Amino acid sequence: MQKEYVRSLFDNIALRYDLLNHLLSGGVDLYWRRAAIQTLTSQQPKSILDVATGTADFALAAMRLHPEEVIGVDISEQMLDIGRKKIARRQLAKTIQLQSGEAENLTFETGRFDAAIVAFGARNFEDLDKGLSEMNRVLRKDGKIVVLEFSRPQIFPMKQFYFFYFKHILPMVGRLISKDKEAYQYLPDTVMRFPEGKDFILRLRNAGFASVEEQRLTFGIATIYTGVKS
Repeated sequence: MQKEYVRSLFDNIALRYDLLNHLLSGGVDLYWRRAAIQTLTSQQPKSILDVATGTADFALAAMRLHPEEVIGVDISEQMLDIGRKKIARRQLAKTIQLQSGEAENLTFETGRFDAAIVAFGARNFEDLDKGLSEMNRVLRKDGKIVVLEFSRPQIFPMKQFYFFYFKHILPMVGRLISKDKEAYQYLPDTVMRFPEGKDFILRLRNAGFASVEEQRLTFGIATIYTGVKS
């Protein structure tokens, strides 16, 4: 079962996950998260759901909006444990809560949140369409979704460099640091398979979102997708 495989994979690399994220992106992932959160500035959401929260980096970035609550869900308990420690160090446990949960079967009532966000996790959903539909369901009317995900550059020479990096450099560095060969082969594979651009925008619209937009970042290496529950 894909979900069990993904859970085991992320449990195994949890201790080195943050280090590798920052190292392999050259620290640009921090900027990407801030840029994604900034798309919610005009909404000023009070209640935010962070799906596939991992070690809670996106949930912590959402504190720039001064929400009343942020709830993060993830299928990896090892990742959540690290996230809880980060939240405790920042004395934010009263605002940010983490819990085990699946994107495709969110346990929250309909219309519960003002915003639903996910960073670098949508490509790991077992059922992407169901996960997006669930995120739509738990949003109030006019609530906003923000999806930050890797994408594939289309412009020479970035396209060629990117594909070489993802197929050869990333798996090698990831394997050396995490000691998990399989994990850092799986991650670039999911990026290559993920429906990006117009294909993903169509998925968002089919899930019930309107006013869908995309914003390419850093030569197209990552993309922010936003939409509003109609």
